[in-house]
Amino acid sequence: MNRRPQLTIVAPSASPEEAAAVVAALERFMRETAPTPVAPAPKRDAWTRTALLEGVRREADDPSAWGDPNPWGR
Repeated sequence: MNRRPQLTIVAPSASPEEAAAVVAALERFMRETAPTPVAPAPKRDAWTRTALLEGVRREADDPSAWGDPNPWGR
């Protein structure tokens, strides 16, 4: 997917060479100041993902998971 805008210049008094020079300068500026691409985060394998999901579910179902058998003070 190309997210760069298509640059055109609308100036009735500019020659085609001048218009091309302005567009080229703008494209160069956009290339030089663009943010550097970030590498995608490494994907977790299925075993790690499953272990994390099971751990979250286990703690949500068990009120004493944090070591407090009566978390509401009753």
